[in-house]
Amino acid sequence: MAELPVAALVGRPNVGKSTLFNRIAGGRIAIVHDRPGTTRDRQYAEAEWRGMTFTLVDTGGLESFATVNPAGDQPLATDSADFVKEMRTQVEVAIREADVLIFVVDLLTGITSADEEIADMLRRAAKPVILAASKGDNPKRRDEAVEFYNLGMGEVYAVSGMHGSGVGDLLDAVVDQLPQHPLDEEEADNLKIAILGRPNVGKSSLVNRLLGEDRVIVVPVAGTTRDAIDTDILFHGETITLIDTAGIRKRGKIEHGAPEQYSVLRALKALKRANVVLLLIDAVEGITAQDAHIAGYINDEFKSVIVLVNKWDAIDKDSYTMLDFTAQVRDALKFLPFVPVEFISALTGQRVSRIIPLAQRIHEERFARLPTSEVNRIVRDATMKQAPPIKSGRRLKIRYASQVAVDPPKFVFHVNDVELAHFSYQRYLENQIRDAYPFVGTPILLDFRPSSGEREFKRGKSR
Repeated sequence: MAELPVAALVGRPNVGKSTLFNRIAGGRIAIVHDRPGTTRDRQYAEAEWRGMTFTLVDTGGLESFATVNPAGDQPLATDSADFVKEMRTQVEVAIREADVLIFVVDLLTGITSADEEIADMLRRAAKPVILAASKGDNPKRRDEAVEFYNLGMGEVYAVSGMHGSGVGDLLDAVVDQLPQHPLDEEEADNLKIAILGRPNVGKSSLVNRLLGEDRVIVVPVAGTTRDAIDTDILFHGETITLIDTAGIRKRGKIEHGAPEQYSVLRALKALKRANVVLLLIDAVEGITAQDAHIAGYINDEFKSVIVLVNKWDAIDKDSYTMLDFTAQVRDALKFLPFVPVEFISALTGQRVSRIIPLAQRIHEERFARLPTSEVNRIVRDATMKQAPPIKSGRRLKIRYASQVAVDPPKFVFHVNDVELAHFSYQRYLENQIRDAYPFVGTPILLDFRPSSGEREFKRGKSR
């Protein structure tokens, strides 16, 4: 998949960035995938407007501008003296990583000194800037947007993130400035493997082991790799790209102004470019909430994935250790039941030779296509073993099913009423498909649609 262009919302605190972000990410204009079993802050969303798909970033989500009181969790006063350092860092992050910057100001307060400072920074950046005057919830307030022409940033778009007014015009301007990122067919066919994980779990050591040489700096200090690094290898005649990324850590553990503040965005951009993801877990520390957090990002992008438990050589083991650890992984990553788990040591090379062949197999699984006759046989047998559910006296009837897409595989079920397709039965059907064809390490999408002449009901996709 081509790397998507990035539009970032920047501005001082409390100007309405997050409300505008949620309007774009959560409305009909956006493509947002919510999956059960993952809990994380929504700082990034994949959005679409006028046929252009892009990544929207809420810079306020990278790290709060407010200074947190060490004695509690209540923010201190947020005048310019309190948050100027954080504000500057956020804008620098956006300038460095985004293709288009959406500068959000507040119609209620008018121009402030902080707005002027941000405007000065943005004018010096060689990036397109779109000025959005937020909280324009009524015509009178929107008329006051003319004040912001004094910032010298060009056209001012008065918007209301709460009600949606003016957002379409704003997105028209954003899309007009977004670059196209074409990907040639040869590059698109190339297997790209991204290596993700928390800092210091051994990502760079694994790259070096796979390469057979020390091409990436490896030191025992968390956070060394700050950029996504691509390295091509030739494996049995096939060119494979390894993408080493910076470790993704919790926002609260990122120092103000540290270069790794923008490493998360780079890691997620690398994730979008990958076909298969290697999620590294530290065997010594065990699986953590942050591992599940990262897995949630992978899940949102519908990427194929292998869980690698690294540093297995450092664990005292008996005949049950591997089974117990696997059970812990399965429990923490309930939303990824199809994922293979491998126990490796990047230091000693234990089982590392299995990784590339398994990634190749999983890549092939993403492009597997089942014949329509086979899909309908699977569905017919599934309904015979377990009858579809009944709701309000009506039973779900599956008229017809077929696989309509690959990368990842997508199946469409034409039914009498999609409201009757309970999530638990959808999961049952997915399991029946996987029993017939495993799609190892690969998510599959189930889409339930009303048959011709049946009740129309709009419903999101299911996994």
